[in-house]
Amino acid sequence: MNQDFEFYNPTQVFFGRSAMENLSGLLSLYGKNVLLAYGGGSIQQNGVYEQVMQVLQACGKKVTEFSGIMPNPTYQKVLEGGAIARSCGADLILAVGGGSVIDCAKAVSIAAVERGDLWTRHWLEKRPVEIPPIPVGTVLTMVGTGSEMDGDAVITNEETKIKTSCWDYCLYPKFSILNPEYTYSVPEYQMVSGIFDTLSHIMEIYFSPEDEDNISDDFAEALMGNIIRSTAAALKDPQDYTARSNLMWASSLALSGLLAPSKKEDWEVHQIQHQLGAYYDCAHGMGLAAISPAYYRLVCPYGVPRFKRFAINVWGLDPTGKSDLDVAMAGIDALAAFIRDSHMTANLRELGIPDDSLLETISSTCNLRQGGYYTLTREDVLQVLRKSF
Repeated sequence: MNQDFEFYNPTQVFFGRSAMENLSGLLSLYGKNVLLAYGGGSIQQNGVYEQVMQVLQACGKKVTEFSGIMPNPTYQKVLEGGAIARSCGADLILAVGGGSVIDCAKAVSIAAVERGDLWTRHWLEKRPVEIPPIPVGTVLTMVGTGSEMDGDAVITNEETKIKTSCWDYCLYPKFSILNPEYTYSVPEYQMVSGIFDTLSHIMEIYFSPEDEDNISDDFAEALMGNIIRSTAAALKDPQDYTARSNLMWASSLALSGLLAPSKKEDWEVHQIQHQLGAYYDCAHGMGLAAISPAYYRLVCPYGVPRFKRFAINVWGLDPTGKSDLDVAMAGIDALAAFIRDSHMTANLRELGIPDDSLLETISSTCNLRQGGYYTLTREDVLQVLRKSF
């Protein structure tokens, strides 16, 4: 590892079947008023809502509910939550759900204490958060985003059709409760969408310089191999605790910062998908799955040694008698086969995009990053979208 780096992750994680037993002690560290943030009601159906409320009531907390957070949380929803948090004097925001709920809760924690054009300040101009936001804690019920252990808040501005993130160290959750059993009731579609989101997070970091002997890349390969094995097991038995626990912890580790030291990081697949999501409100992980093979086939010739390593170390492919480029491309073919075999979305039509009428608009508004092996042009983005269609 030849590059200097900083590593910091302040989130306290409680993992396993007994993780919820720690919530009462954690709540004692905060004031009386709790804003309970959640989505469309699935936590009420699977019993998690009742468990959380019992703990909150036993701790004497005054609970204000902020529900209806959508899969791609909007800036207007953030402003709504900020107003509610201010009016109830929230001392803690407890986000119960998946990454969208947690991302929205982080954004609300800013909107509760700041006024003005937060979108421009923090999401477009990426200015640091200077006023300490309301603390956020999480109870995770769906894996994939890694938001339970990072400082990102991904939000969609529905008026400008831009989906992007605000990042700050102060947005890391103070604590996260991770019980893999809470993910059992997630439908298969959402489960595999979250799995590919995790895998994509790892690949965005892995497929980037620097390529020297790097323990970050060793960690990444180990995580990807486990995700591949655990996905097959979870599809066979959705209540396979070992598989679901591995997938949950892999999701948290992927964006915890552990894989990033000495890496430049790409994130262009996410930039393309974010704009797809802004225009079509599609499942994030499924959108990543739909475009990743086409993107990596375009980029592969500029990073052949890394893609060859991916084919051999992650997919176990035999390079004997093949050129380096052929081996590298075979690894991408293995990724595409994994997407199909795991019931993920293999193209944009399967994602629910009816025609290609907006692809040029999406490509023209997509953020172009420079951390990978090749910096795309807008024509390249359009090519990726068309090949993914």
